Amino acid sequence: MSALGELGSLRRKKVAGQQPNRSGWTGKVKKKDNLSAYLFLTPWLLGLFLITIGPMLASLYLSFTDYNLIQAPKWIGLENFTRMLSDERLHNSLRVTFTYVFVSVPLQLAIALLLAVVLDRGVRGMAFYRSVFYLPSLLGSSVAIAVLWRQVFGTEGLFNQLLGLVGVDGKGWISDPSTALGTLVVLNVWTFGSPMVIFLAGLRQIPTMYYEAASVDGAGVLRRFFSITLPLLTPIIFFNLVLQIIHAFQSFTQAFVVSGGSGGPSDSTMFFTLYLYDRGFGNFDMGYASAMAWFLLVIIGVFTAANFFASKYWVFYDD
Repeated sequence: MSALGELGSLRRKKVAGQQPNRSGWTGKVKKKDNLSAYLFLTPWLLGLFLITIGPMLASLYLSFTDYNLIQAPKWIGLENFTRMLSDERLHNSLRVTFTYVFVSVPLQLAIALLLAVVLDRGVRGMAFYRSVFYLPSLLGSSVAIAVLWRQVFGTEGLFNQLLGLVGVDGKGWISDPSTALGTLVVLNVWTFGSPMVIFLAGLRQIPTMYYEAASVDGAGVLRRFFSITLPLLTPIIFFNLVLQIIHAFQSFTQAFVVSGGSGGPSDSTMFFTLYLYDRGFGNFDMGYASAMAWFLLVIIGVFTAANFFASKYWVFYDD
């Protein structure tokens, strides 16, 4: 063999011998990176298992028991779930909650979209208006706003004072069973800031060339809105719809504060979550309350799944 051939053979052997070391070194680096990632994820993982998954599994077990927070849980199987079939107060809480969701969410999204379209037209001081309109979303679920709402719609509240200026006699809107739920609907509609900001971001992503082409073809403002804006904005509408429905089903603070925790008057503001709280912490029927919590989870899951199923018929994706 020539000298060049021997040199090439030695070089190939050297390279072949170095490859395992290189791969082993790369594997050590990957392991070290994975270890660092898990170390940073540890607080979140502890919260997930100790604060979220752990209590959820405990609640699932308690939903099949008779538990009053004092004595040990007693296994009763599906009795808590069968009790729901004959619980008239629970049925009323479902009617109140469904009414609240079906009325407040569409109104909230409609107002949010309308204001987003107005702000998208280049209003001067848009950053200020965007911040002001977003503020109710930050405060709407707070106890302070619920207390303020009770004062505004009280017998001597600000709303009746405004009605008095135009010669209309007001009433106790919160103390009247026929209007008490309506005040909570208005409160939820008032927190339109979060979906409005999301709508505004979606509007900024629509190419202006579509509107320019439509204008050349003679399309008016309404035609451009219904033929261009709405179809291209349907993914954002779908996103906001799912989030706001879930949020509305979980509403609790407003009804609790406005009604003083009773769901009154005449259970007209007895949300499902408020009745769940009353059963669990008012009557110490924690097993039944746990079953109600899982029933609410199923309701939210069904509505979410139905929205995803129906989305393929009305949501337009650009790709």
